[in-house]
Amino acid sequence: MNNYSFILLSGGIGKRMQVNIPKQFLLLAGKPIFIHVLEKVDNIDSIKEIIIPCPTEFISKTQDIINDYGFSTPINCIEGGKSRQESVYNGLLEAEYEHTVIHEAVRPFVSQEEFKTLINAKNESAIFGIDIPFTVLKGKTKVEGNLERNQLVNVQLPHKYNVMKLRYAHECAREDKLNFTEDASLYFHYYESNIQILKGNEYNIKITRQIDRKIAEAIYKESILMEDY
Repeated sequence: MNNYSFILLSGGIGKRMQVNIPKQFLLLAGKPIFIHVLEKVDNIDSIKEIIIPCPTEFISKTQDIINDYGFSTPINCIEGGKSRQESVYNGLLEAEYEHTVIHEAVRPFVSQEEFKTLINAKNESAIFGIDIPFTVLKGKTKVEGNLERNQLVNVQLPHKYNVMKLRYAHECAREDKLNFTEDASLYFHYYESNIQILKGNEYNIKITRQIDRKIAEAIYKESILMEDY
C-alpha cells in the first residue's frame, strides 16, 4: 500500500458565494464545510499528512478551526497561490510522500469509501467523473460546432497522482505560461498517459454559489441516513 500526502485546496474567498468570508468556512450542519472533508480522510491509514493551501490572511483561522476538532493526521496549513494551479503546486512542493490525493475543501459529500476506491485504483493516476446529462455545444456568442456528450466527462475530485510526475508537469506549465482548471487536463497535456476515470457520484457537488449551499443542505439531510457519512 502506497503512502499519500493529501492536498486540500482551500483558496476560496467567497466572491461567487457573495459572502465576506471564504466559502470553506461556511457552516454545513453546524460545521465548517472543509471539516466534513477532513473527517473523511483522518482515519485512512495510507494518508500520512494533510496539506492545506489557503489564503495567507486565513492560515491562522484555518488552523484554529482545525485545532478544535482534534484530528490525528498531521495537518500543515500553507500559503496558497493566486490561482488554483499555483495552490496545487505549492502543496506539491510541501508533500513528503511519493503519491498524492488532491481534493477541494468545498466538496464535502465525497465519501470515505470513494477516497479508498481512488487510492486502491489500479492506475497510478486516477480521477472521478460523471456523465454529462445535457447537450454541450461549442461556441460563445454563436454556435461553432457540436460536441458529442457520450465522449465527454464531467471531472470531479478527488484525484490521485505521483507527486514527482505531477510536480514536473506543473513546472512545465509554469514555464510554458499555460493555465489549466484542474490537474487531469494539465497532467494529460504533458504525459498523454492513461488517467483512469472512476465512476463519480452526482452528490459530490462543489459548493461555490448560493444555490449550491441550498442544495448542500438538502443533500446533507438525506446523507445522514447513509451508512458511510
